[in-house]
Amino acid sequence: MNICFLMYPWDEIEPENDTSLALIHECVKRNHGVALCTPANLTIRNSVTSAFCTVINRMDKVSGSLKTFYKQATTREEMLPLAGFDVIFMRANPPLDPLMLNFLDSVKDDVFIVNSLQGLREANNKLYTAAFGDSHSNIIPATHVSKNKRYLVNQIKESAADKMILKPLNGFGGSGVILIEKSAMSNINSLLDFYVTNSDGSSNYVILQEYIEGADQGDVRILLLNGEPIGAMRRIPGSDDHRSNVSAGGSVAKHSLTKQEKALCKQIGPKLVNDGLYFVGIDVIGGKLVEVNVMSPGGITYINKVYKTKVQCKVIDFIESKVVDKLQAFDRRSRLRSEVENA
Repeated sequence: MNICFLMYPWDEIEPENDTSLALIHECVKRNHGVALCTPANLTIRNSVTSAFCTVINRMDKVSGSLKTFYKQATTREEMLPLAGFDVIFMRANPPLDPLMLNFLDSVKDDVFIVNSLQGLREANNKLYTAAFGDSHSNIIPATHVSKNKRYLVNQIKESAADKMILKPLNGFGGSGVILIEKSAMSNINSLLDFYVTNSDGSSNYVILQEYIEGADQGDVRILLLNGEPIGAMRRIPGSDDHRSNVSAGGSVAKHSLTKQEKALCKQIGPKLVNDGLYFVGIDVIGGKLVEVNVMSPGGITYINKVYKTKVQCKVIDFIESKVVDKLQAFDRRSRLRSEVENA
């Protein structure tokens, strides 16, 4: 199997905690061909969609340590046609680059893409969680999305809660997420000015969300594969930060899914699969869905450490099975065509 990881540059990988590297490492261990490219390295040559790729050279012996593997791996640069790969694994960081998807549209019928282009188009931002909501806010916390500052201020004033969460629509990794309180209403207008209004006069959408009690104790990251949970961890905020993202200084601990969390996964899983969102990370607080991460969901290395497991094996097993299914379907269609042509 040959797989192309569409992601950030090889030299920007943090080898100890990088989920993409864990997936790459597992592919190399299984003797699959592995290449990486960034969205900026997509190109078209003679009407064929290609990429300037960093190809990982075959290794006689692959270390079990991610850090050692990363240090020992050697690479070469090649321009390669994307339709020649069996799999394209999307691992680029948000925000989504629409032009990247336009390049990939030409190969989506030839290559198994994780996650699907249509799924990424629908779910790449924080609005996607609204697809799972209801009027009673049983699945997601009460959420408002707007760039109208007057409206947002009114929602804060009318909220029954003293605290709410404010975050940019296109943020990731906990960037820009702040806790606001009614007792500090005098600061709200200036905060909204900062978040909504750009220096060039344009404006941004922001999310104003119900504060869920217990959020100060952290959230739960659940990794789902083909609609089923394959690993989970509790993320605990640092002493000086309300955010639980590990990138923002949070820590991780073991977590067994509650009955409510299992029911949530069962409820949203079929839609994720139907949308071609096979590998997804969801963030849950108090049993409610806060965020769906579909572009480069992380957490594998942390879950592996606290549980002494290898979540990446399940992911690559799944991808291998999808490639086999695709090849078998192609072979079957070729045989049937031959029968018709030879009749």
